[in-house]
Amino acid sequence: MPRYWLMKSEPTTFGFDHLLRSHHSTNHWDGVRNYQARNYMREMRVGDKVLFYHSNCDPPAVVGTAEVVREAYPDHTQWDSKDGHYDPKATREKPIWDMVDIKAVKRFKESITLDQLRKTKGLTKMVLLRRGRRLSVQPVTPEEWKVITKLAK
Repeated sequence: MPRYWLMKSEPTTFGFDHLLRSHHSTNHWDGVRNYQARNYMREMRVGDKVLFYHSNCDPPAVVGTAEVVREAYPDHTQWDSKDGHYDPKATREKPIWDMVDIKAVKRFKESITLDQLRKTKGLTKMVLLRRGRRLSVQPVTPEEWKVITKLAK
C-alpha cells in the first residue's frame, strides 16, 4: 500500500513544470538539508504518492501529483563545492544527505491554494497547516490525500 507525502519547492527554482519537462517527466529531488525531511525521504518507497506544492510564491498551492520512482540514494550535490547545497562534512564514504527520484503524474487544472486547504474540512490536522512546520518533505495521511485530490477534480 503506498504512503503519501507532500514535497515543497519554489516554482522559480524547480516547479512542477520543470518536472514535466524533465526526461520522462522524472527527476531527482536534491538539495534537502533538513534531517527530518531527509529521514522522510529515506522512508519513501517506489509507488508512494506525492503532492507537489509550490512554496514561496503568491499564492502557495498544491499544483499536482507525482510518484516516487527511485528510493533514497546519496545526493550528489553534497560533494560539489560549487553547488549551493555543498556540505563539507559529507564524504563519499559517509554521505549525509539523500535524494529520491519522482515522476510527474498529473498537473491540477486549478491549483489548490494554502487558503483553500486551511478552509477545507478534514485537513485541520495536516502537517502543512500546523504552525511552525516548514519542512520541504512531510507525510500526508491517506484521508488528507483523498480530500485534496478530490478538490482537484
